[in-house]
Amino acid sequence: MDHTLKAVDNDLAALTYEVAAMGDLAVAQIRAAVDVFVRHDLPAAEKVVLADNAVDLQDAEIEKNAVRFIALRQPMADDLRRPIAAMKIAMQLERCGDLAKNIAKRVPRLASPPSEGQSASIAALGHMASERLAAVINAYRIDDAQGAYDVWLKDTDIDERHDAIVREIVAGMVGDTDVMADAIHLLFIAKNLERIGDHATNVAELVHYQITGTDLSNRPKL
Repeated sequence: MDHTLKAVDNDLAALTYEVAAMGDLAVAQIRAAVDVFVRHDLPAAEKVVLADNAVDLQDAEIEKNAVRFIALRQPMADDLRRPIAAMKIAMQLERCGDLAKNIAKRVPRLASPPSEGQSASIAALGHMASERLAAVINAYRIDDAQGAYDVWLKDTDIDERHDAIVREIVAGMVGDTDVMADAIHLLFIAKNLERIGDHATNVAELVHYQITGTDLSNRPKL
């Protein structure tokens, strides 16, 4: 019995390590995508696009290992929540990787490098989104339910920053129709970062449920 319990613990620890590593990679991808946008670095943008394959491979590996764990160990209660959460978290992270890739793919489509103001606004939003995801991955790594809950509560500030950027971009379009094509790309980049924030919130819900068995449903008004 002790041997079996130890094997289960080892399998779960390995799964947690895989998911956390995937989270770290997704965060790195987001930061890299924002960086290549700010610097308008076309060769580096292509590398970010290609690096998304690694995130996809990790997602597939985590799903395979989680399913294998459930089939072999037939876990119940707490032990069952962990592999299920691992698969769902990996899915959210894979989508974050896709969004980072989409940001990088838009860099060479810009007719000109972003202005200083555009760079600063997008960089600030990107920092918020990547730090939010990094925080919830850390909460997952150390089984910190309160940390996950704190991330879940903060979702609205990313939405507010995104809305402010949209207003800035639209105002610029009104003033100069020649920049409309680039402005549309900027709107999509900002939206991708806002969606990453949403995925971080989803991960926070999953982490909190994995640890406590309690769903986070209605966000309290602050």
